[in-house]
Amino acid sequence: MRFALDTRYELNNGVEIPCVGLGTWKTAAGKETREACLTALRAGYRLIDTAAMYGNEADVGAAVRESGIPREEIFVTTKLWNSDHGYEQALKAFDHSLRTLGLDYVDLYLIHWPGGGKRSETWKAMEKLLKGGKCRAIGVSNYTIRHLQEMDSYAEVPPAIDQVELHPYLYQRDLIEYAKKKDIQIESYSPLTHGNMLSEQALVDAAKKYRRQVAQVLIRWGLQHGLVEIPKAAHRDHILANLEVFDFELSTEDMKALDALSRGYRVTWNPEEIP
Repeated sequence: MRFALDTRYELNNGVEIPCVGLGTWKTAAGKETREACLTALRAGYRLIDTAAMYGNEADVGAAVRESGIPREEIFVTTKLWNSDHGYEQALKAFDHSLRTLGLDYVDLYLIHWPGGGKRSETWKAMEKLLKGGKCRAIGVSNYTIRHLQEMDSYAEVPPAIDQVELHPYLYQRDLIEYAKKKDIQIESYSPLTHGNMLSEQALVDAAKKYRRQVAQVLIRWGLQHGLVEIPKAAHRDHILANLEVFDFELSTEDMKALDALSRGYRVTWNPEEIP
């Protein structure tokens, strides 16, 4: 598949999502988030990912409005936090996020983590929001195969997205293959391993071979696996560099070599531990 800045994946409900976006986890609320989002939008990004838990929804919304880009061209994602599971609470939490963003709708609303005990109730609220037109697509985050399989028993509308931690050191091949069979798009957060693995020799060698930055190799690896990539960046140079991934291609041999680095390394919580 050819990738470009305007490449989009079609979700299972027909909505299209850009292949690369800006993640905002741990980007400070206020000026830092607004400037990062504005820089990204002006550079050509059209996907911004936030969450209630991040505390920066207001600044994401402000940047979307300030950018001057037509709202329908920007794909905004936010997420329901763990304390807001349950039917009524989820509906209230969404309304609060929408007011905080200052937008008329969101493009994608995700359940942030598979909180125990109320997943079915929460998903019913998500379906109501979708049917009411307040969000264009609904999905989940940090759901394992087991959590996705459970959804078969209660979901009238299947999730369009499963957003999970994914990079060569956590190559969740089985999850990718399962999601493909179920027509669920996998979206990769923390594709740059929070910078923890950027000095690993295998990645450094690959970057030298392609005359690229290690971060660019990691993003390209995800794209070639058909993932939506949302690297977090707050500094202008990093935001711009993370888009320079469309004019080179990792060879089949190098993709396999990077796949082989997988060793279960995580930079976030392990959802396998959630009942």
